[in-house]
Amino acid sequence: MNQIKLDSFDHAILRHLSVNGRISVTELAGRIGLTKSPTQARLRRLEEYQVITGYRAMIDPQQIDAAHIAFVEIKLSDTREAALSAFNEAARKVPEIEECHLIAGAFDYLLKVRSRDIASYRRVLAEHISALPHITSTSTHVVMEAVKETGAQCAV
Repeated sequence: MNQIKLDSFDHAILRHLSVNGRISVTELAGRIGLTKSPTQARLRRLEEYQVITGYRAMIDPQQIDAAHIAFVEIKLSDTREAALSAFNEAARKVPEIEECHLIAGAFDYLLKVRSRDIASYRRVLAEHISALPHITSTSTHVVMEAVKETGAQCAV
């Protein structure tokens, strides 16, 4: 699809939805200074053009035994397209990998991994992450405190 030009009302809609995705259209309209109908039309347009790609619940990791966060640097033995595709496909299948980013730098991928505790992370690393295709080395950075995470507030 073609990219659309966003104006200040569109940015205001995105800012409010990034904080509260369940806000009613009526309340959203009042906060951005439009009536309900044009606000609904803008929402539909933002969804149609895939500026808004979906809505989701923000879940407290403490409540689901997934409060332990580790970032894992991954170095691959092969970075040709077929190897990257194989790694990507396999990484998507590991539920504990919350995020996976291809990096330009001293390593190839950066993973954000959630688990119950360090012992469960160690098992995920040994049984799942280390078994991903083409890995030559990993380096783990354990999070001591999550200061800001996605969903808290988006500066749009």
